[in-house]
Amino acid sequence: MRGIRIVATTIVVLATIYSDLSAAQNRATREAFFRCKDRNGQTQYGDSLPPECAGQDTEVLNDRGMQVRLIEGEATRLKRLQREAEEAKVRKERDTRALRDRTLIETYLTVADIERLRDSRLEQLTATYHVTEQNIANLRDRQNRLQAQVARFRPYSDKPNAPPLPENLAAEMVNTVKGLRVYQESLKSNRREQAELTEQFASDIRRFKELKGIK
Repeated sequence: MRGIRIVATTIVVLATIYSDLSAAQNRATREAFFRCKDRNGQTQYGDSLPPECAGQDTEVLNDRGMQVRLIEGEATRLKRLQREAEEAKVRKERDTRALRDRTLIETYLTVADIERLRDSRLEQLTATYHVTEQNIANLRDRQNRLQAQVARFRPYSDKPNAPPLPENLAAEMVNTVKGLRVYQESLKSNRREQAELTEQFASDIRRFKELKGIK
């Protein structure tokens, strides 16, 4: 029984100590005052957030004058967001480089492997380019034939008794001109893609050599 009483007494003492510590912690962290420097550099205090502190860094103090937390002002928040965005960008770039390096090592055994893939893709783009050139040539021939036909109708003919331009002929001319524009843009895009592909593979080869220690 004596042992039980000792244990019970110990529990009570520990509970009391824990309660006192909790109370002390609550007193230490209780928010009591606000303090900031306003836009004119003057220190402002208040038991509630002073209007002059709006948008400014504001310290939240306990009843002992110790800082409990900080309310970020507009400038500090903006700097933090910018810093976090820059850090995220750096992490993303680092991860992208690591992924690229891993892909190069796992995909290719030699520089020749990279060059073969480059040449294959360039051949595909070149073939597509030539097909597009032929399509443009065909459309130009059609445009020339249509222009000869259109010239017989008003308002393109100078003859006073010329008939009006048929709607189907006008529509065919419009579609031919639009088709030429589409194919011409396709040629430009193909050229850009070839240049970008060549540069990308050149970069991959340089990096592969660095990773493999190839001179």
